[in-house]
Amino acid sequence: MWYYENNEYNETPEEYQGFVYCITELDTGKKYIGKKNFWKPKTLPKNSKRTRRVRTRIESDWQDYYGSNKEVQLLVESKGSNNYKREILKLCKTKGEMSYYEAKLQFEKDVLLSDEYYNEFIGCKIHSKHLIKT
Repeated sequence: MWYYENNEYNETPEEYQGFVYCITELDTGKKYIGKKNFWKPKTLPKNSKRTRRVRTRIESDWQDYYGSNKEVQLLVESKGSNNYKREILKLCKTKGEMSYYEAKLQFEKDVLLSDEYYNEFIGCKIHSKHLIKT
C-alpha cells in the first residue's frame, strides 16, 4: 500500500504524471528516495481502422513498485513487503517536475553522505521549461 499525507493512496490520477516517494524499511529505519511514473507511453499500431499509429498512455506498475535500487528489491523479496512503508512525498504533473523534486529532496536529505539511505547516486538533468512555475 502507498501512503500520501498519512492516508492510503491507490488512485491513478489523470492530471499527474508521477510522484516522488520514500520507501522506509521498518525494522532498521533505512530509507530510499526515488521517483515513479503513474503512466507509461504506448503506441498502437496501424490496422484496418487506423491509418496512423496512435500514441497513448497506459497505467504503469506503480502500485506494485518497490524502487529501482537492487539492494532494496532483494531485501523486499527476502524480508517481505510488510516490512516496508511506501510514502508519496510529492505528486508531479510533468517528468521534469519529478526529476527536480527527486534531486531536491535527495540533496536536502544528504542521501549520499548518510548511512540512513540506500541511495547510491543522484542523477538529474533538468531544464526550466520542463517545470510548471507557480
